[in-house]
Amino acid sequence: MICPTHSTLTQHFRSLLRACARHSSLNTGKKLHATIIITGLASSPNSFLHNALLHLYSVCGNPTYARKLFDKIPHSHKDTIDWTALMGCYARHWVPRDALFLFVEMGREGVGVDDVAMVCMFKVCAQLGDVEFGVQGHGCLVKMGLSASVKACNAVMDMYVKCGMLGEVRQVFEEMEERSVVSWTVILDGVVRCEGVGSGMLVFDMMPERNEVAWTIMIVGYVERGFIREGFKLLSEMIFGCGFGLNYVTLCSFLSACAQSGDVVMGRWVHVYALKTMENEMEIMVGTALVDMYAKCGRVNAAYRVFEHMPRRNVVAWNAMLSGLAMHGRGKVVLDIFPRMVEDAKPDELTFMAVLSSCSHSGLVDEGCQYFHELEAVHGITPTIEHYACVVDLLGRAGHLEEAEILIKKMPMPPNEVVLGSLLGSCSVHGKLELGERVLQELVQMDPQNTEYHILLSNMYALVGKRDKADSLRQILKKRGIGKMPGMSSIHVHGQVHQFCAGDKSHPQIMDIYIMLDEMIRRLRVAGYVPNAASQVFSGCDSQVGNVDELEEIEQALFSHSEKLAVCFGLISTRAGSPLYIFKNLRICQDCHSVIKMVSDIYNREIVVRDRNRFHCFKHGSCSCFDYW
Repeated sequence: MICPTHSTLTQHFRSLLRACARHSSLNTGKKLHATIIITGLASSPNSFLHNALLHLYSVCGNPTYARKLFDKIPHSHKDTIDWTALMGCYARHWVPRDALFLFVEMGREGVGVDDVAMVCMFKVCAQLGDVEFGVQGHGCLVKMGLSASVKACNAVMDMYVKCGMLGEVRQVFEEMEERSVVSWTVILDGVVRCEGVGSGMLVFDMMPERNEVAWTIMIVGYVERGFIREGFKLLSEMIFGCGFGLNYVTLCSFLSACAQSGDVVMGRWVHVYALKTMENEMEIMVGTALVDMYAKCGRVNAAYRVFEHMPRRNVVAWNAMLSGLAMHGRGKVVLDIFPRMVEDAKPDELTFMAVLSSCSHSGLVDEGCQYFHELEAVHGITPTIEHYACVVDLLGRAGHLEEAEILIKKMPMPPNEVVLGSLLGSCSVHGKLELGERVLQELVQMDPQNTEYHILLSNMYALVGKRDKADSLRQILKKRGIGKMPGMSSIHVHGQVHQFCAGDKSHPQIMDIYIMLDEMIRRLRVAGYVPNAASQVFSGCDSQVGNVDELEEIEQALFSHSEKLAVCFGLISTRAGSPLYIFKNLRICQDCHSVIKMVSDIYNREIVVRDRNRFHCFKHGSCSCFDYW
């Protein structure tokens, strides 16, 4: 029997490790790694086994082991491919800064940088939005003579797109001697992001070749902006005209756009398509995207049904379901199903943000505090500032402002805008003016341009009769030229999005809408409605409230809030008894909340409103938030 030589063995092991890397077979690779250690095969750098192991762990997503192996390889035995493998591992597994440090280290060590390394570096800059590093990298690309690389130029353009620098994207595109379909797709993405779907369609029509990504960019662009019919038209052309199929990445992109816009019609179409094409088992990413889409479109029960029928669930799927339930104020359901999750998947930081948020929206103070205290002790997760923000919100909403303030002082990190903003919001709800003034001073230093904080405090002053101070805050904003973000509400009717702002006069059916509004207000008054003038204290008026004319002006302003106009349009445009789904960019005001509760009873409609913070499901004169929001 002929015994294999040392070199033959090392060559054989290198081949096996490369095969493991190709198939992402980490467990088999680890067994080979153990054998290599026991036999001492890697004792000589010339075996290049550490290099093969580095590539295995990089491909299989273990940056810690990959770095250890990288450091074991002498500099003389590392080439550009080894450096790039570790950079790519860092980039793919959320340690992007380390990837950039490694790129800089390559330059210091005199390692030759190729277009693959440049592509990896630009991808990291795009992830981080680090345009400064990206611009320097672009300069290196030109100096090193790599401008002819189509892949590198595509990566440069993508980096500029992600950083919102369309001018630079166009410049790189124009200077390219050769362009691929990816080059055209990247510039299309940039134009749609920065200039909209109208300009994007001009680029789309000019493309010599279109791939699935280009079609997806245009369809998602239309859906996100509420042009549902145009999106469906392109989707039909893509599938039936061009013969493209929808893979799981494309399906997830469409569902994400539906979730953002609130368009459940296309979301359902995608759901049916997925069921028909994924015959054996729905891909877990698509199932998760469906859960997220239905929850964000106000159909949390549909989201739960999809979730229950998923054959497999990972932590991402569980987080999507828990977050959806939290947004809808189903805190008790979250706590009921959380033990099932622990059996199914290991909870992470996002899991507990969803759990704490659900407790906050449902007033489950004791339960929320218990989970927060168990975070590190039981689950081994160090609380982040986001977790602290959830608990501050939990305590503040329930009126425990002193406890919230004590918690902020004990935090191991300085509070950010989210933490202090939650506290200020609670001060507004519970009338804690003195604490609110202190918090505002800190918030103004963090973000002087944010009007929301001034408005909250101004409203607090007005509610306790300090109109002079309320007017003073308004004057400060006017002098700085800072305007209040306008409230916008949208509603999907017959496959089209209809958007309204306060006092809107631009809708084609505006006369019918205001006739409906007058009738609605009349029926509300008969039912006992009294306008809540406090919801309109931050108005354009600088005079003191008190005379009849101004009170009437405030009431008229209240009546024409964007969500009321959207409700009226829904009432005249849909069949009696059908539910209405409305999406608002700001927090719903107290007057609109009271009005929509009464409307749901008077007109026998279920009305679901998604505001900036959560969902409100109005039915039979009550709201799912139980007036706790």
